Amino acid sequence: MKFMTLMIITFVIVIMSSSILIKAEEAQSCVPTDLMPCLPAMTTGGQPAKDCCDKLIEQKSCLCGYIKNPLYSMFVSSPLARKVLEACNIPYPSC
Repeated sequence: MKFMTLMIITFVIVIMSSSILIKAEEAQSCVPTDLMPCLPAMTTGGQPAKDCCDKLIEQKSCLCGYIKNPLYSMFVSSPLARKVLEACNIPYPSC
């Protein structure tokens, strides 16, 4: 329970304090805060909301950038995040 709380707090702090926008290859802006609807599913393993899947689909091209960024990699690469991607029918990217 303490670990999960720490993960949530860390995620929120990193997302909210980051003013860096990761640029995707397609000149699309990748905005990590747009993925906030995914936070509950990525931290508890629950079923992702439709908003979460919609945002992940919109930012599918951004996932490699998130994986390579040390600020976000632990959230995108975690086993629960992989389950969220799977539930949203988004293959885990091979970067």
